[in-house]
Amino acid sequence: MFAMGLVGGIFGIIAAIVAMMIGGLDAAFSDTGTSEISGLAISALLFSILGIIGAAFSKSKPKLAGWLMLISAIAGVISISMFYILSGVLLAVAGFMGIFSKKKIKEAPTAAPLP
Repeated sequence: MFAMGLVGGIFGIIAAIVAMMIGGLDAAFSDTGTSEISGLAISALLFSILGIIGAAFSKSKPKLAGWLMLISAIAGVISISMFYILSGVLLAVAGFMGIFSKKKIKEAPTAAPLP
């Protein structure tokens, strides 16, 4: 779960940077000099960072980590669509693994019976 979330977050950051470059080109060639793509790429970058934070919590709080990664996956796909597909799939799978994981209950060690 940790590795999938981390790789998904890193690929999300790369996808957001590519989307920012495309947004910059769009702004350069548009009449108004602005682009919606740049703002959406920044939001995807923030959600990728949220996914990496979720991956960091995967050992101590798997349910919280799962929800953070799932939110990151959904919001990233909404933000920059096709650029975020690989990251979205990785973060979503890791998120579902965290949400549906069963935390192991540590049993108290039993003492050996006295002779």
